[in-house]
Amino acid sequence: MATLAHAKPLDRLRRRFEHTPWQALGEAAARLGYAARGAVYVSIGLIALLAALDLTPRAEGAVGALEAWGEWRVGVLLLWLVGLGLYGFAGWRALQAVFDVDRRGRSAKALLTRAGQAVSGAVYAGLAISVFGLLDALEDLHETDDQAATRAAVAQALEMPFGNLIVMAAGLFVLGAGLGSAFRAVFDHFGRDLDCDRPVRAWAGTLARIGYAARGVALIPAGGLLVRAGLHARASEARGLGGALEVMAAQPFGEAMLALIGLGLVAFGLFAFAEGALRPMTLRKLAG
Repeated sequence: MATLAHAKPLDRLRRRFEHTPWQALGEAAARLGYAARGAVYVSIGLIALLAALDLTPRAEGAVGALEAWGEWRVGVLLLWLVGLGLYGFAGWRALQAVFDVDRRGRSAKALLTRAGQAVSGAVYAGLAISVFGLLDALEDLHETDDQAATRAAVAQALEMPFGNLIVMAAGLFVLGAGLGSAFRAVFDHFGRDLDCDRPVRAWAGTLARIGYAARGVALIPAGGLLVRAGLHARASEARGLGGALEVMAAQPFGEAMLALIGLGLVAFGLFAFAEGALRPMTLRKLAG
């Protein structure tokens, strides 16, 4: 087992299958989850970039970006892999939040981080459900619409007691996630948790910084539009991530901003791939 401690993450995973296969399977699911997360953001970023260059009609959110995969011959298979991977990522977030596999502890900062990981897990589980719903829609030759789905969800929420407050709270959460991403882009040290050589760690950290900045800039208007929809109790004002990007593109110099955000979201996705391959993981705590 001492040899395992000094191996690189993927090599260590291969060897762990020989010693603790169930733990290794959980780790493999988590790593596939990071890859699925990366695929989602690379897709969103590329479509935003194409929209900025007038090569596609509009920017898309996660489901709309993944829908384009259905036009490829192997697209349905890729969607299955991404859907399963997102479930794996949601499970990893649950382990981080509930069992503290990252060993963050119980300080106020750690508990806040773990709470954020729990919410993140729920979000990615919901996205996984949407991916499999998209597979059904493609099979039935139906078309999905990110913005219509967002407005329908907001309209349903507004019909509940205190529905406008629920929508505003959701918008504030998205807004907070955007501000948090922007904060991390400035102050976090992304490469320090990766098991790799210093030059690779530096490149990965740069990708992460660019990616988190772009993600923050994209999420902040999406959250603001949700807050406004709740404040006015009008579902028509709600926008998903793709709609928020479109609103930004309509502003002065919006196409240039959309292109930069698209490139940044691609960087965020590439960092997710790197994190999935190079991030140390252990599930030993669960086994004990």
